[in-house]
Amino acid sequence: MSMHIPWVLANFLALTEDQSRLDEARVVLIPVPYDSTTSYKSGARYGPSAIIEASAALEDYDLETGADISEIGIHTTPYLEPHLGSPELMVERIRIVVEDYLESGKFVGVLGGEHSVTIGSAMAHQKYYPDTTVLYLDAHADLRSEYMGTQWGHASGARRIHEKGPLVLAGVRSLSYEEKEYIDSNNVFCAFWPPKTDSYIAEIINNLSKNVYVTVDLDVLDPSIMSAVGTPEPGGMDWYQMLALLKKISEERNIVGFDVSELAPNEGSASCAYIASKLVYKLIGYAHCSSSG
Repeated sequence: MSMHIPWVLANFLALTEDQSRLDEARVVLIPVPYDSTTSYKSGARYGPSAIIEASAALEDYDLETGADISEIGIHTTPYLEPHLGSPELMVERIRIVVEDYLESGKFVGVLGGEHSVTIGSAMAHQKYYPDTTVLYLDAHADLRSEYMGTQWGHASGARRIHEKGPLVLAGVRSLSYEEKEYIDSNNVFCAFWPPKTDSYIAEIINNLSKNVYVTVDLDVLDPSIMSAVGTPEPGGMDWYQMLALLKKISEERNIVGFDVSELAPNEGSASCAYIASKLVYKLIGYAHCSSSG
């Protein structure tokens, strides 16, 4: 072509190729459009594309951190194809892919998809960073031994992760009796929501090891700001409560990876995808622009 034609690229922040080359990027984002074990409202498979599309409207400069976070380099991979053989096989596929990028020295974030995408990613991080606690932010405990015939679905993610390593739950406000018994009998720290004291952030951090993998099921947020989820639960965190927790963790611990899951864009307004993309960018910023990270 004789003239320069601008293109909007289908990667996070619509970054140019120069800004998102894999060999130079510190961060790799893996979109995982998977929701095969969803039990209420489906549609989380459309979450990754909605997050990436909305991210094109974000400002690269972040006022809170005082940095253009994108300058560290953010590479968005192609969409990971779902494995429809079984949920367990999908977990294994995610684990292998995440582990490969970790071994290449990348900081990895996974864009779900339903919350079972966490299992494989968390296991890969726990293997690569042995001293890692998984901080599980969710309106639900996800500690069922099995649900609807599978041990590897969205309702059992925290259970499978806890079987492999340390786990801290926060934001939980709905759970089964089986899950409550598991928490009590296994001494799992759970910051139920709403918090009973103003010291809940310090209590959460005191139960985290040096390295922290953060998993966010977007239903941890209140439906008034995040209605586009598969299982909305009233009475959740607001935006600034979420950021205050994550920022403090980044200052006192080392965030080694994350995932953001359960955005079902057809179940809510367009603002939900924008909020989710903003949260992804904030997590990258906290991990790389804080005193600890």
